[in-house]
Amino acid sequence: MRRLFLATVPLLLLTACTSSATTQLTSSSRATRPHTSRAHSTHPTSTTPSSSSPSTPPTTESTLTVPLAQRIFNRMSLRQRVGQLLMVDCPTIGVAGATIDAITQAHVGSVILDGTSTAGLQATSNVTGQLQRLAPSNVRLFISTDQEGGLVQRLQGQGFTRIVSALQQGTIAPRQLRGFARGWGDQLHAAGVNVNLAPVLDTVPANFGSNPPIGDLDREFGHTPAVVTAHGVAVLRGMLAAGVDPTVKHFPGLGRVRGNTDTTRGVTDSVTTRNDPYLAPFRAAVNAGTPFVMMSTAIYSRIDPGVPAAFSHTIVTGMLRGDLGFQGVVISDDLGGAAQVSGTTVGQRAVRFIAAGGDMVLTVDATQAGRMTAALIAKARANPAFKALVNAAALRVLKAKRARGLLR
Repeated sequence: MRRLFLATVPLLLLTACTSSATTQLTSSSRATRPHTSRAHSTHPTSTTPSSSSPSTPPTTESTLTVPLAQRIFNRMSLRQRVGQLLMVDCPTIGVAGATIDAITQAHVGSVILDGTSTAGLQATSNVTGQLQRLAPSNVRLFISTDQEGGLVQRLQGQGFTRIVSALQQGTIAPRQLRGFARGWGDQLHAAGVNVNLAPVLDTVPANFGSNPPIGDLDREFGHTPAVVTAHGVAVLRGMLAAGVDPTVKHFPGLGRVRGNTDTTRGVTDSVTTRNDPYLAPFRAAVNAGTPFVMMSTAIYSRIDPGVPAAFSHTIVTGMLRGDLGFQGVVISDDLGGAAQVSGTTVGQRAVRFIAAGGDMVLTVDATQAGRMTAALIAKARANPAFKALVNAAALRVLKAKRARGLLR
């Protein structure tokens, strides 16, 4: 996500991260954290059923040995499974009607808090609590935000440390940065946010010039893959330790483009190759156990010409799944309002992403949930191979939820 809102609150010194208020919050949130930070695999099993109708198998000894995610999946209708493949927006300041409809009518299973709020931790907790009460009691929501730092820190105000930019974070020793990230993650956890759409692992070369989505906003940790790797993995591990799922982005990299895919069509990277050294931070993050990877929507002409990465089977399945061995949840960058994908109908954006091997479609427009789910359901009913992809993606999301303690 790169829809930016300039913060009106001045950046505080990083030492604020160790203030007494933060220390108290960290202590209390750790005490209530339901899960450890161990890396987890969300690769689908080979027992995925093809039926789209709900079924409730008899409770036998053999049934009880089936993993919880699989049991819940088995009881879901196709429509419910498809709902797990969407993440829609909710204003940070309160739950909107469109978000309510998406969760209760389209069975949407994930939400992004969109827009910058200075209301503080307790107000955010109230919003996330409302959202969770809308979801089924046995399958809770992934609730995400963009809490990078600098100009991209969605949640601010009392209870949230003001975080410096990633470029400034890149000057801190990685071990110390990991500790800071643990504290930032503790705050998110206390606010009911369980996914952070960070860290950014895009590398902007030194003296590259204007790079609207990343470099112009100081969202990169540094100007070499080595620096980005060390600091990006430090933030990733800090978030995991806090019980928050990090999301590394934007694969395979936005550090060498000249346009912002949110506001510009035809954004193309003409440099990156399939074995590019700038992929190193993403490879390290996969090896470190990142549960989520976000796909770029830029076009990579030396890999799959003319096809946005989020719609590219070569990039999603061939490179991320195959070359890097990622088994977690693949989430798209915004497919709702981004100019880069505006030439594709709303429903087909979702279909093309899942067909490429993706798992979770992100849209900053919750009103699109109905069109996206309808297109996915229609395609799954008409095409058994696509239905198998839907089933695999839904099960992968459910396994990630199980690992984060969201299934009952």
